[in-house]
This record gives sequence, structure tokens and C-alpha cells, in this order.
Amino acid sequence: MAKSYVVRTFGCQMNEHDSERIAGLLEEDGLVQAESEEDADVVVLNTCCIRENADNKLYGTLGHLKTWKGEKDGRQIVVAGCLAQKDKDLVRDKAPYVDVVLGTHNVHRAAILMGEARTSGPITEILDEAVIDDHAMFPSALPAQRETSYNAWVTIQIGCDNKCAFCIVPAVRGVEISRPFEDIVTEVRALAAAGVSEVTLLGQNVNSYGRDLQLAARQGGDTDARVRPLFADLLGAVGSVAGIRRVRFTSPHPKDMRPETFAAMASVPSVCEHLHYPLQSGSDAVLAAMHRGYTADRYLERLAQARTLMPDLAVSTDIIVGFPGETEEDFVRTLEVASAAQFDYAYTFLFSPRPGTEAAEMQDRFVDAAVASERFARLRVVIERSALAKHRERVGRVEEVLVEGPSKKDPSVTSGRTRQNKLVHFTPPKPLRPGAYAEVEIVHGAPHHLMGEFRSLLQDAAHKVRIPVSSAQ
Repeated sequence: MAKSYVVRTFGCQMNEHDSERIAGLLEEDGLVQAESEEDADVVVLNTCCIRENADNKLYGTLGHLKTWKGEKDGRQIVVAGCLAQKDKDLVRDKAPYVDVVLGTHNVHRAAILMGEARTSGPITEILDEAVIDDHAMFPSALPAQRETSYNAWVTIQIGCDNKCAFCIVPAVRGVEISRPFEDIVTEVRALAAAGVSEVTLLGQNVNSYGRDLQLAARQGGDTDARVRPLFADLLGAVGSVAGIRRVRFTSPHPKDMRPETFAAMASVPSVCEHLHYPLQSGSDAVLAAMHRGYTADRYLERLAQARTLMPDLAVSTDIIVGFPGETEEDFVRTLEVASAAQFDYAYTFLFSPRPGTEAAEMQDRFVDAAVASERFARLRVVIERSALAKHRERVGRVEEVLVEGPSKKDPSVTSGRTRQNKLVHFTPPKPLRPGAYAEVEIVHGAPHHLMGEFRSLLQDAAHKVRIPVSSAQ
């Protein structure tokens, strides 16, 4: 009888995509997906280390899995991802019953390491940098079991060359390496042929995509190669693939946002009217301390340019509250910029120091926890006010909605997303398959979702099967 597995994912979209590839490798090795951990022979924890409580979440989960492993011979625990890359041998020091620890640069070896651990004992394998091989470097080049079959992540770049003071990503993901242009377009064509209609281009800093490829071409003797990002060109190429109805991307960096990217978003019909545009702080002093490379005014100017080209653009953001040294004046400036930006929604975070980052060494400037929490609550008021206003503006409009499936709270209600990435709940006259497109009239706007009434079916789902991958946030 085939062994079974469960993959639990913590963290960002890059981790989710890595989990799809790990699942694909395990399936290729003969394992089958289990309904739950209780039924599984293998549990893979694909970890994140962005937030301070990521460590507690991992080691707490491993504590529960110790009992699970002891209940049946032959069970294996695998720890992968960013926290594994950071902690290395510490994972097995804290949890010696873990069978395999692998990092962000050797996802391609997950099944191999599991086999070696079964015969030779526990293994920790952490590579310091990406292997220069397309199938090793880019998760999209590996087999996958995707969470959904109507949309897909597509890795265009790994690593990050930025030096943001609060971020551990460059330490655990390495330097920026862009995937070859044609490889990306070829993958998207294959996805479209399989019935995928929506793709999300993934990278730590997507709008700098291709700069390293151009530099390498120039150094290789191509005098026509201009050392510039190729992201706008990539949007055009991916967006023109037959069968691809929606193109999304995450995450860009404001300092690298160029006019040609906005122009491509506005001119390529399949590129969605949604921009995730991380602000982090509205204070120039804090932005400088973070090494973000832009000012608040420059951020707002670029945002205004984008909205001029795309009047129906929805904008989301990331904001950190309580960065070391943040004063009340700094925070008030963040409130002012957030209010001026009129975000559709925001991911807001209390600063948490990550060992290995510059900000973690600023203990003498840490903001009192009570002060930071009070500021966080004030920021949420501003964000939710603009989110509610944005959603109420959409009442009466007929939106194209990509069906995701039954609502988590009420299975009799169908949920989906607009091109602006807004969650819509509605009730069609008959069940719609995930991946279908419907016209829905918006009848109510709440801070975090929209309510609508079904008007028509635009396109039925074209994909074949939905294959779930467990996700734990």
C-alpha cells in the first residue's frame, strides 16, 4: 500500500508554491495525499520566518507531532522552508525526532532526502546558495500538485538584492536570480493548455525581474542588451497567452516601480486592476532607517501615476507599526499617508525583531509594546475606513467574478474574486465549479468583502481536477 503525505504551509505565496512542488515530488516518488495527519505516513512542514511567532508555531507543532510519530512505525517528519534555512541544525537540536531538515535552495531534493533518511537516519541538508540549475533553482520547473487547478503560481525570480533592515528574506532566499524569459512564457502556455485561466507571477521583487539577465547578456558581448528590468515586457508576453484571462503578480518594490510597468498593466487586458504596493511606513525618517529607497511623497506620486492610467485600480499594502525609533510624529505621518493613499486593504504588522537582521540589533530603540499596540489599533481604523468606502463605491456595479467555491462560513453561498482581488459572496441559481467566471452585481460593501447577486455565467471552468494541499496560516 502506498505511503501517504500531508504538506502544511506557513507563510507567503512563495512558500505555498514551494509546497506545491514538494507535493509534486512526493507524488512522483509514489506517495499519495492523505486526508489528514492522522492518516498520513509523512508530514511536511514548510516554514516561514518573517514573524517572531513563526518559531513558536513551528516548535509547538513539532511537539504535537512527536506523539503522532510514535503512534505508528515508519512515520516521517520533514521540516522545510525559510525557518529551516535560518535555524539549520537547531531544528533537530530542539526536535531530534525530525527526520529531514532542508532549506529554500534544495526543494528539489525533498523526496531524495526522505528516502535517504529511511535507510541512513535523520538528515539536515542546508545549502548556502541556489544550485545553478534551472530545475533546482526555480520551483516552477519541478512537478506540482496545485491547491487549485484553475489558477497557478509561476515563479519568475528567486532571492532578493534589497537590504531592508527588518527583513530576513535575503538571508534565507539568497541573491536575486531571474528565470529565463522564454521558460516562463512556455510554462504559462502549458498551464493554459491544461485549463488554467489565472496566473500569479511570483518573486521577492518582481518588478526588478530580468535586470540580472540583461547584465549577463551585456557582459557576454550583447551590446544591444540594456541593463534594465524586463518585467513590463514579461507582463505583455504572459498576458497575450491564449486562454489566460487574468494575470496577477506579487510582490513589487516601490523603489523599482517604473512607468512602463504601469503602462503594461493598463494596456494588457488580462493584467488585473490590482496592485500590491508595500508602504511599510509613511515617515521618511523611518523609511530611511528601513533602507527602503523611497520617500512617502515619491510613493504617493507613483501611486497617483498608476491610478491616472488605471482609474479602477485597487491597491493593497504592507505597513509595519513600531519599527525601532518610530516616534509619535513618525506614526502620525504614517496615518496621514495611509489616509491619502486610500488603500483597499492592508496587511498591518507590529514590528517583531528577526535574528540576523539589522533591525534586531536596535534594542535600545525598540518601541514600547503597549505604545505600538495602541498605534496599531489607530492605524486599523484608518485602513478599515478607506476599505469600507472603496467597497461601498462598488455597490450597483456588475463585476466579473472568478468562482473559488463555497463560502467557508456558509457552504450554501458561493465565493469568488473580482479582477481587483476583492472577495465576493453570492448565490447562483445552480452550483458553479471553481474556475468558472460569472457576472455578479454588487449589492453591499463591507470592510473585508462584497455581497452580490448572480447575473450570468460568462465562462465555465476549463480545468479538470482540484487537488488540495493543506495550508496552515
